[in-house]
Amino acid sequence: MEIENQNIQISIVVPLFNEEESIGELTDWISKVCTENNFNYEIIMVDDGSTDKSWKKVEELMISNNKIKGISFRRNYGKSAALNVAFEAVKGDVVITMDADLQDSPDEIPELFQMVKEEGFDIVSGWKKKRYDPITKTIPTKLYNATTRRVSGIKLHDMNCGLKAYKKEVVKSIEVYGEMHRYIPVIAKWAGFNKIGEKVVQHQERKYGKTKFGLERFLFGFLDLFSITFIGRFGKRPMHFFGTIGSLMFAIGFCFALWIGIDKLFIDKTGTLIASRPSFYIALTCMILGVQMFLAGFLGEMLARNSPNRNIYLIKAKTANLDD
Repeated sequence: MEIENQNIQISIVVPLFNEEESIGELTDWISKVCTENNFNYEIIMVDDGSTDKSWKKVEELMISNNKIKGISFRRNYGKSAALNVAFEAVKGDVVITMDADLQDSPDEIPELFQMVKEEGFDIVSGWKKKRYDPITKTIPTKLYNATTRRVSGIKLHDMNCGLKAYKKEVVKSIEVYGEMHRYIPVIAKWAGFNKIGEKVVQHQERKYGKTKFGLERFLFGFLDLFSITFIGRFGKRPMHFFGTIGSLMFAIGFCFALWIGIDKLFIDKTGTLIASRPSFYIALTCMILGVQMFLAGFLGEMLARNSPNRNIYLIKAKTANLDD
């Protein structure tokens, strides 16, 4: 059987934004590696609203190489949106993502494919152990990765590396939105995919253009980490979070108020007004905040219970006789 008629083994996803100089060289490199290793593959290029001639270049490449497929956004939505749309379209058994700036090496594809297909990893994340970035980028990156490892429990050195490999089942089971592409391993872990590996990969100096990301991504990254951690742990049970904090704060305020009342009735004989005591306002504030937190948890629980996705669970396998 001809290789073109076989099932697609690898889908290479390349999100891009104003990368017209590099995408031709990148697709040639990917095709060379896949052909040499006898892979049946597809390249899905997602143009994230480029303002240069990137999309025109993709259309030209599609004419000369039928393995290339393209998606073009009307405006810039961000890398997460590009990946999410591509994940819906992929057909390969193994999905590999890489950046379009030639800093990720396609020579890593065969080993990444092997680690997923033969060694059984759900995700393999690249680790750019030796980087060619300025110190203003490497130091915040190390801090960001250390924090993410601590919070998520996933022992990856380079969480945000664009070069990753996934089982098809993983990308079809998760949703990437906002700026959550940095935390796909965390999202996958919360979805039940726990075999997450790492591979040291080459990091090459940028050959064309300039980086599209600024230092603000580190601030947004920490905020996104808090969001994804909260959603993963309490998304379907917000009352456990808000209700616990609210109940605790109300209990503290109530104890303060009870002590003030007892002190006023039986101990303090000076006639000091309750409203003149700082502890009265502490008690009042704690009880009000406690009630508000409890109500926030109650409303969140109501919304979660009425969500159309409330009972969607990822099933790993079923026995053959289940429907008998």
